[in-house]
Amino acid sequence: MRSSSFSAFQQQGYSASIFLRRKDKLEKTQQKCIAIFGLLCGFAVLSALIFSSVDIWGDDDGITEENCNSDCRIELVENIPEDLLLPIEGRPRLSLSAGFNILLDQAKRSVEVVSPVWALNPWDLETTPSTAKQGQLLFQRLLSLKSHGVKLKIASSLTNSPELKTLAAHKAEIRFLNMTALTRGELRSSFWIVDRKHIYIGSADMDWRSLSKRKELGLVLYNCSCLALDLHRVFSFYWQLHDRDYIPSIWSKRVTALYGRHDALELRFNSTEASAYLSTSPEVFCSKDRTRDVDAIYQVIQSAKTFIFISVTDYLPLVSSTFRGTTITRYWSLIDEMIREAVVLRGVQIRLLISFWKKTHPLTFNFVVSLKSLCIQLHNCSLEVRFFSHKEQKEDFQHGLNHNKYLVTDNALYVGNHDWVGSDFARNAGVGLVVKMKNSFTDRGVTVIEHVKAAFERDWRSRYAKSLQSNKDQYGKYRDPLQNKIHMDTKEESKWNDPLSL
Repeated sequence: MRSSSFSAFQQQGYSASIFLRRKDKLEKTQQKCIAIFGLLCGFAVLSALIFSSVDIWGDDDGITEENCNSDCRIELVENIPEDLLLPIEGRPRLSLSAGFNILLDQAKRSVEVVSPVWALNPWDLETTPSTAKQGQLLFQRLLSLKSHGVKLKIASSLTNSPELKTLAAHKAEIRFLNMTALTRGELRSSFWIVDRKHIYIGSADMDWRSLSKRKELGLVLYNCSCLALDLHRVFSFYWQLHDRDYIPSIWSKRVTALYGRHDALELRFNSTEASAYLSTSPEVFCSKDRTRDVDAIYQVIQSAKTFIFISVTDYLPLVSSTFRGTTITRYWSLIDEMIREAVVLRGVQIRLLISFWKKTHPLTFNFVVSLKSLCIQLHNCSLEVRFFSHKEQKEDFQHGLNHNKYLVTDNALYVGNHDWVGSDFARNAGVGLVVKMKNSFTDRGVTVIEHVKAAFERDWRSRYAKSLQSNKDQYGKYRDPLQNKIHMDTKEESKWNDPLSL
């Protein structure tokens, strides 16, 4: 009886042991399955991030990094309002409107445009029929691209533009960037890419005022597919931000920069040896190997040997941010310190031409006075600042506005989309182009750098460029320019009691 009971007990123990071993094996198998399933899910998510961040373009035109063209033609384009009396020196510059139309003449496959503003047709056609003509003609040409077999792709800011709605109805592909959600900033980028061979970069928006009432400057490059291919990568970056409220942390190599400040494209501009590259901002918009705008400006300023000429609408080295309803403003030193270092330590001549208009920030004058004070007791120090103002701005504050945004030195040139305001570089989207000549002026002859330099000197010597002279108080300190009378260097010594009242 005992033997039978013991045998039954042994059998039960053996069965329990087998059950536990099977259970342990089953648990290990389940764990392996869960691990494999987790790896597969992670791989799927990673693949989705990579392939969803940048689409695979289906309209390949055969241009690659290996066969692109770096023997280019470059031309300065400007818009100068008819009633802005500036002397014509040398051959007349190509007008901005003509430059856009020449680009459209070249279009065979595609036109890609980035602009924050689309207002080529003014609302009040009765009062501005002549000045709006160029914008209307350009808009009609864009409408007709589809009928000529040319694809039109547009990236713009969130805007309720009637022009964009009409273009979309004519089969244009349009995508919008919600910059408020992405960077708490704005889209300022303005550029064209035609057939991935020809490009435009400059200050002008797709606004009828840019073609008539505002003073604009930009560059058009023809048959320059190497740079066009790189600019197309910037366009692709924008294109994929459509309907996003965040910037992906993983991007395809299709938006990686081809050239930068450390590996600029070696090319020929109008048969002259040169180098060039593109820059972007803000920093979160700089894909792998892309140079920041502020770093591009730094390189151009650092390379200057004799002079630095700067023309911008606004100059304000400050960054403002709002936190819980409170606006916090801090000094943004990057460009301001570049200028100070160049003029004081290297003895480079600097001229800064700033627009003087209704939106000029009052603190601009404080920073100008601070810059000018650098040379008070220094020999071989030359830093001049003038304000460009067209007095017929009372009815339309953009009429005659100097909207230029560029920097030119004895050997290099930077043309961008930003004013030199800290908040612009920190949060707003923009693109810049750096061009550097290989040889000295005596060896290279007249180039686009000399053309831009001549345009600056024309504006600098014009009747519209006037120097700000701030007085000191009895303690030898500069008073707030807004509380001061501002004297202009004119024969009549005209005075502006309030700079913002123009």
